[in-house]
Amino acid sequence: MTSALSPDDTLAQWRADEAAVLARVQQEVGLASPAMLAGKTGLQQMQAMLDGLAPRPPISETLDFTLISVADGEAVFQGRPQFKHYNPLGSVHGGWFATLLDSALGCSVHTTLPVGRAYTTLEFKVNLVRALTDRVPLVRAIGRVVHRGRQVTTAEADLVGHDDKLYAHASTTCLLFDMP
Repeated sequence: MTSALSPDDTLAQWRADEAAVLARVQQEVGLASPAMLAGKTGLQQMQAMLDGLAPRPPISETLDFTLISVADGEAVFQGRPQFKHYNPLGSVHGGWFATLLDSALGCSVHTTLPVGRAYTTLEFKVNLVRALTDRVPLVRAIGRVVHRGRQVTTAEADLVGHDDKLYAHASTTCLLFDMP
């Protein structure tokens, strides 16, 4: 992913994107009720969260990340690596990378679901390629569906910094099924 913007301009844009999202979304965290989601496609459900019609999930507050955008087969999350995410070795714990990437992967799959369908993760793989510290102000996990099937969908995601550095990449295989 090569940006046409300078790293400083990219960082300013990412901060502006996050501010715009946080101005729209519900500040209270929680879970969407079945009534909030009924009759909506996966993309409509994700968009409802961005439009402030459904609460932000609690994990977004716990691990300091935000859903930035969704489209058909795509989801972008932005995270703020912080000292509280460090492992004993002095860098951001791999579980933080994995959670952010898993969110982008799963939500990219979620955007493809028709009404009445759901998914679960069958397999998830993460490659950590660079250490991450709180000196990196923001990172983005960019998830995209690679294959859409009736029962199985696969997706890939990259975790990148505002300077276009790749910190990790991941893939997933998800099982699709009818909602009970």
